[in-house]
Amino acid sequence: MIKHIFSDMDGTLLNDQGVVSNGNIEVIKNCGIPFTLVSARAPMEMFDTIDKLGLTSIQIAFNGGLIYKRDGDSIDKISEHYLEIGTVKNITSQIRKIMPAISMSFYTANDWYTDKIDYGTRLETSLTGLNAKTINYDNWLNETKDNIFKIMFIAQNDDQLEKLIQNLNDLKLSNVSIQRSGNNYLEITSDKAKKSHGIRYIQEINSLNKSEMAAFGDGHNDIPMLEMVDTAIIMDNAMEEVKKYATHLTKTNVEDGVAYGIKKFLEV
Repeated sequence: MIKHIFSDMDGTLLNDQGVVSNGNIEVIKNCGIPFTLVSARAPMEMFDTIDKLGLTSIQIAFNGGLIYKRDGDSIDKISEHYLEIGTVKNITSQIRKIMPAISMSFYTANDWYTDKIDYGTRLETSLTGLNAKTINYDNWLNETKDNIFKIMFIAQNDDQLEKLIQNLNDLKLSNVSIQRSGNNYLEITSDKAKKSHGIRYIQEINSLNKSEMAAFGDGHNDIPMLEMVDTAIIMDNAMEEVKKYATHLTKTNVEDGVAYGIKKFLEV
């Protein structure tokens, strides 16, 4: 019997407009199984879905970099793994010199920052409804006391993404995790920030066996989560290399694939 469900958000639980459908809401609310969002998103980008699903339990943001419970419009942090400020300075300064056209922004626990509003930030705003704060990176990073959990790049095409990956590799970064979270998204977090970290925390406090957990996902950054459970349900819209980790394949994210998977594979 499945006693806990974990789910990625973008490309999985959310449709192409970045919202959770009524079909998914109904099935999740009625299935009677605790449900945890496990996302690359920041907490503030998860609140709308948390509210629609009526979730009151622990949630996982920044690919496992922040485990938290919502407390009104703020959060209670349970566990956090953030980037070293020197690493953030190195990445933002070097990549902006080499690739001035790439969309680059970063997140603290409560805010989203960028040095310019561009195609990438506008795309992200259309999906999340949030607006980035525009700052001068060098000045802000020299003054801030806030922890930075994620740097996000959005490429315009595959060639730009491959060039970005090569340039990041050339920096020989340490203590970071670099993962694709969508077709043209590349995100940098602490190397301790993995979706498996959040799963393990919830598994331990609830004394869950691997056989008692199920997870839904579609992207490369979901693989650590999928490996933590015996029931790994992959979206039909997932990348082919991710589908290799599936115990079950469900419908796409625009066809209420999470709801379909719960009903068909979890016997509820």
